[in-house]
Amino acid sequence: MKTLIVALGFLTRLPVPRVDADEADFAAAIRLYPVVGLVIGVIIAGAGWLGAQVDPWTGALAALVAWVWATGALHLDGLADLSDGLGAAHGDRSRLLSVMADPHIGSFGVVALAMQLIAKLVLLHRVPTGGWAVVALIPVAARIGPLVWARLLPPLRPGGLGALVARAVRPLDLIGWTIAVLALGLLYPPLATAPLAILILSLWFRRKLGGVTGDVHGAGIELTETALLLAAALYALP
Repeated sequence: MKTLIVALGFLTRLPVPRVDADEADFAAAIRLYPVVGLVIGVIIAGAGWLGAQVDPWTGALAALVAWVWATGALHLDGLADLSDGLGAAHGDRSRLLSVMADPHIGSFGVVALAMQLIAKLVLLHRVPTGGWAVVALIPVAARIGPLVWARLLPPLRPGGLGALVARAVRPLDLIGWTIAVLALGLLYPPLATAPLAILILSLWFRRKLGGVTGDVHGAGIELTETALLLAAALYALP
């Protein structure tokens, strides 16, 4: 229970009880990120369903607002930082990390945020009637990504929490969550694309960055969510 509270407190803006936690607790919390994703997904789906009683665009906007609120824009911040770093680094890894650590946002980050929010809004508008229950599962599948990236990719900032997180992810966690999302994919095929999207991002992060940071995890979650929304929209085509 303590680990779940730590994970909820870190990944959401939901009120949770205060608990004494150290770096090891934060590292272990990564195992329950998909569970937190389900909590976020239920909030998103509930808001979207209510808004859709007015019209599809209202449903999409309500879901998007709930998405940003529930996560506190945490992963969007990671996407903006990564975009600024990639845009300004020109292949220099030390400059990449320096730019990503800068608390200010640049033009690359602004453009990335705008495009991400627009993409999610448009794709949420494509959710078919009765499809909001499936939307609730997208944040679950996307949050398997950090378990994979922490295990497969080295931390770009050696030592500290990044190294602890990598050691906290057990093979059993990866296998269990992957089987779970593939099983859900049997019921709704677009969800089965999550492992492919996560693997593609793993290869891209390795090629472009050489490893991961907290910002990279956040950006990866955002990109995976958008990929799954796109898969769901394509699946809904007549």
